[in-house]
Amino acid sequence: MQLSPPQLSAHLNKGLKSLYTLHGDEPLLITEALDAIRAAARTQGFTERSSHTVSGANFDWSEVLAACGSLSLFADKQIVEIRIPSGKPGKDGSVALQQLVEQSRGNESTLTLVVLPRLDKLTKSSAWFVALESGITLEVNPVERAALPQWIAQRLAAQGQRVAAGEEGQRTLQFFADRVEGNLLAAHQEIQKLALLHPTGELRFEQIESAVLNVARYDVFKLSEAVLAGKSARVQRMLDGLQAEGEAEVLVHYTLAEDIRALKRVKDAINRGSPLPMALREQRVWGNKERLFERVLPRLNDADLAQLLHSAHLVDGIVKGLKQADWPSAPWQALARLAMMLCGLCAVVPGKATTGHR
Repeated sequence: MQLSPPQLSAHLNKGLKSLYTLHGDEPLLITEALDAIRAAARTQGFTERSSHTVSGANFDWSEVLAACGSLSLFADKQIVEIRIPSGKPGKDGSVALQQLVEQSRGNESTLTLVVLPRLDKLTKSSAWFVALESGITLEVNPVERAALPQWIAQRLAAQGQRVAAGEEGQRTLQFFADRVEGNLLAAHQEIQKLALLHPTGELRFEQIESAVLNVARYDVFKLSEAVLAGKSARVQRMLDGLQAEGEAEVLVHYTLAEDIRALKRVKDAINRGSPLPMALREQRVWGNKERLFERVLPRLNDADLAQLLHSAHLVDGIVKGLKQADWPSAPWQALARLAMMLCGLCAVVPGKATTGHR
């Protein structure tokens, strides 16, 4: 049975199951989900806990199986936690996990918790993960930027605080989100700080502005989505953040150039008569990027893409130390110019003609 994090509390109120698998790459939400399960277990007599971290191909699974299959020496009920940081249990681990699932059935004295990182589609179809799905599985995904203001508002409400109603409050939440984007654990800490600094009730923008640190963390993949969405202010903010964090210029360039090349390949396929959905599948464009490509491609003409490809080639040289006429010599300035070129084309108002020379 699959649950989402918001469903966990209601599920636990109805009673515990014997096997839970949590997977995802958001440490704060994983920790909170584990804490909620442990708290519910303690109220039902699970007073002993052991933890096992799977490290390397030579990990001894017999110890885990023995722990899950035996009664506690000191308590009627026990919690056994199994962490697999790599998400790859290996051949022996695959067999052991399937055996563990069998042991958990009808075992009311042992609560087994399996903790995994974010899993790809192939791993989710593996025999051992399919076996784990016979218990309760909880996929914990990061809070996306669009949902972050609401997430902040909910966390503030939980501690008796709120922002102003209407547009002023939305501006405050957007400001808060800009400062903590990509760093949910720090966002949680900043929210807790507000509870220490200010009483319950409404928080003014000035109070949040002076209290909340700029702890945002960005990655190049989110930068790619922001560029394709045409969000120029956010793109500049992310570029500044990536530069401050010491991200490699070559990786940022590769991400931008690869998007441009993919747009060109899909456009060429459409020009040859392929339907857009087929062209996207052939170029392995999936998920959020697929939706962004679908929105952007009708606005781009061949001249736009030719200019972008040429510009990406020039910036490749700048990143590697070459000078290019009419381009900034500093790599990050050149990357910003390339990103804004693509961003500007993606932000064109529907119906407005593109010229390829913005």
